[in-house]
Amino acid sequence: MTPDAPLPSELRRWISSHLPGNATVTDVSWARDDSRVWHVAAGIDEAFVKLSPTPENYAREVHGYAYAQHALAAHEAPRLLAADPGLQAIMTSPLPGRVVRGLALEEQEERQVHELAGRLLYRWHSHSEPALDQDRKHILASLADQAEEAAACLKSTAAYLDTAQRALIERVRDELPQLAEELPLVYRHGDYSTRNWLWHPEHGHGVIDFAMAAHGVAVEEFVWLCGAVWAPRPDLKDAYLAGYGRALSDAEQQALLLLTARLGVSYLNTGLAKREPMLVERGRLILDRMRDYQ
Repeated sequence: MTPDAPLPSELRRWISSHLPGNATVTDVSWARDDSRVWHVAAGIDEAFVKLSPTPENYAREVHGYAYAQHALAAHEAPRLLAADPGLQAIMTSPLPGRVVRGLALEEQEERQVHELAGRLLYRWHSHSEPALDQDRKHILASLADQAEEAAACLKSTAAYLDTAQRALIERVRDELPQLAEELPLVYRHGDYSTRNWLWHPEHGHGVIDFAMAAHGVAVEEFVWLCGAVWAPRPDLKDAYLAGYGRALSDAEQQALLLLTARLGVSYLNTGLAKREPMLVERGRLILDRMRDYQ
């Protein structure tokens, strides 16, 4: 193996045991500290290798791949080829297509991508087994924690918010915990954003990365899309929900607004604390959109 990206020696040996021969390794990690992913090509064989940052991430991802094999077709989700809990390493098959985030698409094709994304997610959710009592308790606690986080962020960012935005974050604090019991629970992908969608003109829509897969509130799958994509493009939301096969309930619509606002004020608070202008601008953009989204 002749890697053109740094690999731990144990991982190099593990890869060679599954893909023997002279392999080329390309670092395809996201630009963040906990992302460690490589594309490995050995002759006609190729795979992706990932080191999970924590045992919890590793366990979730391995289970997510097993679930994906049951719920989705081979061209819609990669297959797990090998896994090593000691290394926290997984090896997966390649998937046809290109990552949707940043991909130049015509409006009609973009609507098609969103409709197929909604359709795939519906099938993913529809295979869910009921959440266990301990899962339900964890989920309810998570929503309560998000409400408390919003309250804490409000104290430190109030001077940067207008009256309507402050009122919206107060609603997150006060109303989100009360909505929890009304929201459907499913086995979620957990990071169903455009950076984990693949699009191929012939094979259609695919999804990758199951490190956050776990039981949770179904509508949380839509939060990033709501803040980053749907607010200025309601046609994409309509296409997505048409694919998903059902409209959101009143409780889900309210929760989506509040959860997305929580995300925005969290970005703003973190950006101000760490002096990261990009996060500040991201937070302000989401909060502006959610103020007008009501």
